[in-house]
Amino acid sequence: MFSKILIANRGEIALRVIRACREMGISTVAVHSTADADAMHVRLADESVCIGPPAGVQSYLNVANVISACEVTGAEAIHPGYGFLSENAAFVQALEDHGITFIGPTSEHISTMGDKITAKDTMKKLGVPCVPGSDGGVPTVEEARVIAADMGYPVIIKATAGGGGRGMKLARTADDLDAAFSGARTEAKAAFGNDEVYIEKYLEKPRHIEVQVFGDGKGRAVHLGERDCSLQRRHQKVLEEAPSPVIDAETRARIGKTCADAVAKINYIGAGTIEFLFEDNEFYFIEMNTRLQVEHPVTEAVFDVDLVQEQIRVAAGEEMQFHQEDLTPNGHSIEVRINAEKLPEFRPSPGTITAYHAPGGLGVRMDSAIYQGYRIPPYYDSLIGKLIVHAETRETALARLSRALSELIVDGVDTTTPLFEALLEEPDIQTGNYTIHWLERWLEGQTAGD
Repeated sequence: MFSKILIANRGEIALRVIRACREMGISTVAVHSTADADAMHVRLADESVCIGPPAGVQSYLNVANVISACEVTGAEAIHPGYGFLSENAAFVQALEDHGITFIGPTSEHISTMGDKITAKDTMKKLGVPCVPGSDGGVPTVEEARVIAADMGYPVIIKATAGGGGRGMKLARTADDLDAAFSGARTEAKAAFGNDEVYIEKYLEKPRHIEVQVFGDGKGRAVHLGERDCSLQRRHQKVLEEAPSPVIDAETRARIGKTCADAVAKINYIGAGTIEFLFEDNEFYFIEMNTRLQVEHPVTEAVFDVDLVQEQIRVAAGEEMQFHQEDLTPNGHSIEVRINAEKLPEFRPSPGTITAYHAPGGLGVRMDSAIYQGYRIPPYYDSLIGKLIVHAETRETALARLSRALSELIVDGVDTTTPLFEALLEEPDIQTGNYTIHWLERWLEGQTAGD
């Protein structure tokens, strides 16, 4: 087992990893930018190293500085959290070259799944159902017209190197295609430095379902059910729950086995998430995230596991602590992402926290790195906390979430807490009757009603 781990991240996820390490008796190293000198993950780690100025590209994304921090402190391994360098194959290769263990999959697996065309082709070969679409990148709008006409409208143009909803444009008819194609390429080039795009059939009323998988790197893998992440704004998840209100036990077992078998065949190591669009009881693969997800706590609650500790164990060469037959879901869990944003524009709201009180009680978990007096910097993602509840039933979980939201106090900045209080009053949310388009349409209705 490792004696010292460096956490190459910040905020609540860095704190989450520090806590897991402390319970395992492992020393931790926090890295931070100058803007994060007073951050909670810096305060609670055993050691800390400043790796650059506020801008992420000069600090948290600075591979040379992160590796130097590892060497200076004698850390044997790096946990990347999510975001930043967590899915950077070149970073993982650099760690391998320096004899530092990356707590996550291999650089080869990250590279394969990081390109959406390669990932889709790989998953097809592994027996995972995929969305109908082009066989690869589509270089010209003329080819796009032929493919779209054959497939049938509507279609969606996507960046091969895409993520976070960038480089995605919808074409409902042939008249929309040229603008969608050029728009997706322009956006992809600006966001990822790569303007290659591909085409998929656009599903009208899908849900976003993701399956949590975990492999030991030696040909054994398990699944830990699914999470429903259909409540989204601009392709960004807002609320996640497990299990999905629309997936039955038989369907869960079927798609879970398909995913576990797929990652076992490629000797995948660590945590990963296979994401699908789900419509008319059919699954369509869209991407695989080769890292821990923001919403991993709902899976931990339902299956009573610690995914971070398990990541560390298998990265150290130890055996996975659970087999598929050990993993039985229990109850229902919901997570909401509390962002420092001003509604209804969702404009970032950095500033100083003047008062903070985290909700508590049975079945309530608050993952956050803020504290009274903490200044939220303007340089990073606006996520400041994740409120997670767990209960025996979905109905009870919703009631518990409502109660927990009423207890949460974050003064000094605007937050998205009122959004969730309003959503919990909606009949569609109470019954689980929503798709990936539901929230944006609801928000449009709220704005129109003002």
